[in-house]
Formats: sequence, C-alpha cells, structure tokens
Amino acid sequence: MDQVRIGTRGSTLARTQTGHVVDALRTLGDFEIETVHIRTDGDRLTGSLATLGGTGVFVTALRDALLDGRCDLAVHSLKDLPTGEAPGLTVAAIPPRVDARDALCTRDGRPLVALPDRARVGTGSPRRAAQLLAVRPDLVVVDLRGNVDTRLRRVADGGLDAVVLAAAGLERIGRLDATTVPLDPTVMVPAPGQGALAVECRADLDPGSALAQALRALDDLPTRLAVTAERALLATLEAGCSAPVGAYARVDGRRLALSATVVAADGSARIHRTASRSLPVEDGDDAPRQDGVALSRDDAIAAAHDLGADLAAALLDAGAARLMATRTERP
Repeated sequence: MDQVRIGTRGSTLARTQTGHVVDALRTLGDFEIETVHIRTDGDRLTGSLATLGGTGVFVTALRDALLDGRCDLAVHSLKDLPTGEAPGLTVAAIPPRVDARDALCTRDGRPLVALPDRARVGTGSPRRAAQLLAVRPDLVVVDLRGNVDTRLRRVADGGLDAVVLAAAGLERIGRLDATTVPLDPTVMVPAPGQGALAVECRADLDPGSALAQALRALDDLPTRLAVTAERALLATLEAGCSAPVGAYARVDGRRLALSATVVAADGSARIHRTASRSLPVEDGDDAPRQDGVALSRDDAIAAAHDLGADLAAALLDAGAARLMATRTERP
C-alpha cells in the first residue's frame, strides 16, 4: 500500500474539499492517505485580501510544504492559485468542476433585485463588489472576511442584508438552503477557476507510479480546458484576485466558449466580451472524450490557452486596463 500525505488548509471548506480528493484517490488505487493541516497567511492574517497581497495568500505555505517534503500533494481552490508557473511543482489533476456560480445568501431568499434600497451586502471580493454595484449602484458593499459560517452569521444576526459566496463552497459543506439564490453568470461572471479544485504535486513525481496514474485518472479534461482558458485570460490581463475580472468557459462537444467581464471598481463601467473556438479531435479508443467526441488533449489545452489570451487582448483593446486601475472606497 502506497502512503500519500495530502496538505490542506484547516478550514471546514478546505478539509471538505480535500476529503473529496481523498475519497476519489482511494477508489483509484491502494493508498494509505494522511492529511496534513497547513496554516497559510490567508488563515493567519486579518484585513482585506487586496491588502494581504491577493493571489497566493492561501497557497504559498501549502507549496512550501510540498517542496520541503512535508506532504506529497496539496489541494487548492483553483481560483486561489496564481496563474504564474511554480518552479518544481505541477497541477497534476483538476477534478470535475461543480457549480461555478456565485450565490446571494439572505435571510428570506429574496433575489438581488428585491433587496431593499441601500442594502448592506458583504463580500471580500473586488470582482463581486464591482459587479454588485454595476447591477445595484445603491448597495452598500461591506468588506468581509472569515469562514462561511462566520459570514452567514452576519446575515442571520441582522448586521448585513446579504452576503455573496461561491455556490460550490456552500454545496460542498451542505449549506445550500432556501435562503440561497444562485446568481446567473450573465449577471455575476464567476472568478476564473471558481468551482474547481487543483491537486498539485512535485514535478519530479514518477510518471509510472501508482499515484501518478491515479492523478491522471482523476483529471477531468473538460474542466481543465475551461479553467485553462479562464486563467490564460487572467494572466494576459496581468490581473489577480484583487482585480474586478470575471471569466467563465464551458465545453460543448467540439467547441469551447468563453465569456469574460472587466468592471470598474465602483461599478460605473463594464466591458464584456465572448468568444469560442473549435477543439482539435483525434481518432482512437484511448482519446479523452467529451459528449462522445474524442479530444486531442495537448492540442486542446493549447487551443484553450490561446482562446483565453486572445479574448484578454480584445478586452485590453476595449479599455480593460483603465477599468482595472480604478479604485473605490469600501465601508
């Protein structure tokens, strides 16, 4: 039996997500799995994500644990993962994505348009804040940190009228209920990679090992293609999680469709673009398939990257850099 140590953050959501990966790996191989709790800067420090450095604040300590041998794998929320290369590491598996949408959580389940005038809505995400203000300029957007239960408690005790959270996170910890209203991606474009997990390992993992084979089986090609396009767009824009950028891609047979939006921080202006691209196919029973179509994996990933980069260029041509540079004061 192979021993595998998996690094995870200590929050309920992080441990639950890691548990899903543990369960999947146990169905794919004979592994004795130990979870290793790693405390990150995002767990330890207070303040807004933007002031803490944004992208990577939940990732660096996990990556250090991988590189120094304290764990063999690390499980991340993909939207937290920086788009740049991490020397010595690789994302070996991206399991099937769950709901990528954002969700509005209120006391009575009312939708965004029905919130009272000057409603107080909590979020720690500049992307969510900007898109909320684009739809409802009257809202008072309150900067919010803390775990899911802490944020939901702010609504239950009357301190806030609503909070916006990732539907995937709520689903994974069993907190989807009647007071949660998913936000359509045309209204609130999700963060690149939202709803997906990344399983990272050292780049020198033996490709013939049982663990490497299990990770290849865990990797979901349609999800990898979608998030590759989204993250290529983010990288080309040179934006991180502190920028008001949303991107959402989907595979439909032989085509990959991508929509993206950049919003001024105060919601006063918005640039939205969409594009799609045919995916290369190949013959052979061993080719990965989506809706019965055999996709050429490496070429399809390259096409997804190019789609994201090209759509980012279109956004920049339309003035996205100016919008990303705007700032607004938050209560």
